[in-house]
Amino acid sequence: MDTGIFSRQPASEPVTTTEVIAVALTLAWVVAVGAFFMMTGGMASDRNVLTAVMTLLAVFLPIAMIWVAALTARTVRGLREEAARLQAAVDGLRAAYVQQSQANALGLRPTVERKLDEIAAAQRQTESALATFSSRRDHTRVIPSADRKAALTLAPAAPGEDQPALALGTPAEAFHPPIPVSDFIRALNFPDSVDDKDGFRALRSALEDRDLARLIRAAQDVLTLLSQDGIYMDDLKPDRARTEVWRRFAQGERGQTIAALGGVRDRSSLALTAGRMRSDPIFRDAAHHFLRQFDKTLVSFEKIASDQDLADLAETRTARAFMLFGRVTGTFD
Repeated sequence: MDTGIFSRQPASEPVTTTEVIAVALTLAWVVAVGAFFMMTGGMASDRNVLTAVMTLLAVFLPIAMIWVAALTARTVRGLREEAARLQAAVDGLRAAYVQQSQANALGLRPTVERKLDEIAAAQRQTESALATFSSRRDHTRVIPSADRKAALTLAPAAPGEDQPALALGTPAEAFHPPIPVSDFIRALNFPDSVDDKDGFRALRSALEDRDLARLIRAAQDVLTLLSQDGIYMDDLKPDRARTEVWRRFAQGERGQTIAALGGVRDRSSLALTAGRMRSDPIFRDAAHHFLRQFDKTLVSFEKIASDQDLADLAETRTARAFMLFGRVTGTFD
């Protein structure tokens, strides 16, 4: 089985050109030494031991040097081959790391980022469906369920502010029924997964209201921008503020009495958000637009919301983003 750069390398050649040259030089030297002794009559018997040793060294030292050079060349060649294999292994590991990083970036994105993509796709589908259908199936309910008792009706925008009124002065919002409070809160939390049918139904219902749709899209924009810095609302655990503090803020009170709304304590998220607010004008404009939309919606919602409704609102991802941006911009100071 081929295992690429990690497979067993083929054995080196048993005899290489270097060894052949070394053998040839050795034979040539032996022949030359033999010829020399034949012409000189061999080693004289009257020579002392030291002279004999020096003669042997003169004969065999060149042969030893020839084979040392041959072995050195073979070792260098082996080291070069090993270096090439190591370089190939490093290149392979680097390529595998890049591929894994790309796979993580494309296929293993954080959960909230996937949720936001799914929400954006659902919004596009909803807008297409609204152009075709004029009603929803749940309009046919005769007996409302317990979570549909109350309905949220926002104050109408001034005529001509965003879109012209219909003929005879009838606003477009008059054709849509008020959204239940439970659906309003569920829509601001966004669906938890693609299987969250109630979440998508609530989101579609909220998008039919022009004012709520502006808030939801503003929230989606800032959540997407925050996710680019690795900031996700599910990771934030803000301190809970009492519902009366939310009511005071909605009624226009500012200062120390509503400081508890800035309950986000995550230093990393606060620092990253504050830094990007200073350096990124698009991020800053999106944040201020979101704060205005949330403040405007909260003013209307507080008038009809119970304490439990406000507590549930504070647990949504949209409210957590509001607390984060409010803390960074000094809204609660």
